[in-house]
This record gives sequence, C-alpha cells and structure tokens, in this order.
Amino acid sequence: MQDWNPQLYRQFESERTRPARELLERIPPLHVHFATDLGCGPGNSTELLAQLWSDAQITGIDSSAAMLEQAQERLPDCTFQQADIRTWQAPQPQQVIYANASLQWLTDHHSLLPHLVNQLDVGGALAIQMPDNLDEPSHRLMREVAASERWQAEISPQAADRKHLLTTEQYYDLLSDAGCQVDIWRTTYYHPMADAQGIITWLQATGLRPFLAALNQQQQADFLHDYHQALLPAYPPRSNGQVLLAFPRLFMVAVRTR
Repeated sequence: MQDWNPQLYRQFESERTRPARELLERIPPLHVHFATDLGCGPGNSTELLAQLWSDAQITGIDSSAAMLEQAQERLPDCTFQQADIRTWQAPQPQQVIYANASLQWLTDHHSLLPHLVNQLDVGGALAIQMPDNLDEPSHRLMREVAASERWQAEISPQAADRKHLLTTEQYYDLLSDAGCQVDIWRTTYYHPMADAQGIITWLQATGLRPFLAALNQQQQADFLHDYHQALLPAYPPRSNGQVLLAFPRLFMVAVRTR
C-alpha cells in the first residue's frame, strides 16, 4: 500500500483534531515528564501534547515516513520515530501514552492494551480514541461496492479486513484487569459536508485507502464513481443543501493504579 498522504489528511484537520483535543481534556492533572503520541500522523495531535506539557519530552510514533516528515517540520522541538505500535517499547516509564485514531487499525487489543499499560508509570494515563464507524453507511457501502460483481475480482476481501472494535464492556474489563481506573465514553459527531463528494475526499485519506491500493488510476476513478452513486441516497441533502456525516468515536482514559 502506498504511504499516507499528509496533504489529503490535513484537508479536514480541524475535524480530526477536535476529538484529539477532547480526549486530552479528560486526562487527569499529571506531572508529565515523558509522553508519547502513538500514530501521531502529521503532528496535529502531538502539537496539543506539546502545548499542554511544554517542559515534557514529547515523542511521536508513526509507521509513515511522509507523516513523520510533516510532523518534524511542524514541531522541530519534539522527537519523532518511525515504528510499529505493536512492537514499540518506551525507553522509560511514560506518564502519558496517547493514541488518537490509530489503534483501530491494529488487531488483538486483548494483548495490545495491557502491553501499553505496562509501559506507564504508576499514576500515568493511557488515553485512546478510536473511530467506531464500520457500520455507518460511509463504511458499509464501500465494502458493498467492493464486493459487487464489478469489483470483487479486483479488490481483495482483506481490503475490508479492519476489525470491529471490542464492546465497551470488554474494553472496561480489559483495562480494569490490567490495573487501571477506567473512564470510557462514546461520542457521535455530525460533520456538515458540502455534498457526498466531500465524504469521499475525507475517506480517501483513511478508510478508502485499502480499497484503492490494488487499483490503477482509472480503476480508482471508476470505483469512487460507483461508491459516490451508492452514497447519494444514504446522505440526502439537508435543508441548507449540505449533508451530515455521522462519525461515532469511542474514548477511554485508563489511569494505572498499580
């Protein structure tokens, strides 16, 4: 798969940063010396950490070289590393491990989350926000188009292999058993978009990437046309002509108590 496109991703930076900011606001007051942003992208979320804890050593981790280049240009005083979240190991106990819209791409949360908790200092916080939108029309329809007769031979079933999140109760128990006090909540954002094409532009930077990866340029255009046609009845214009993109997100802040 091609590397992430930071310019495309940042077209909706304000909308993407809002849940990052709201997650940060729910972390209890801490004396932070070391904090890590897992899946830092172009640095929009890392910037929030650096502003809040200006004296701390802030590190951003991402698998994308293109994203890290943008993040380093944006925040020259922070440290950025290319690494896989699944195997990342903190060099010292962290007061904050922050993962905004990154862990939903990874599997086996039953082992991943306790692994992250174990890298916290006692009293430190693991703060997570994940999109929980696989059953929304925006994502259900991309899977349906990919499975249609026209595209099923071109797009591997693995393209739609992003797993559903665990239940809220499962995350609560998992983090509690890992020795944490858990604050967990869900928010659905409703983003006004100019039209259904705006939804496609948003998702081309994220959710559509696996579906487009195996297609050539003309095939990509044809797939997006079919996807657009499927979106139109699912996202009818509101009274002002815009459409509303519903975007559920799951939040959790787990403070290590032992």
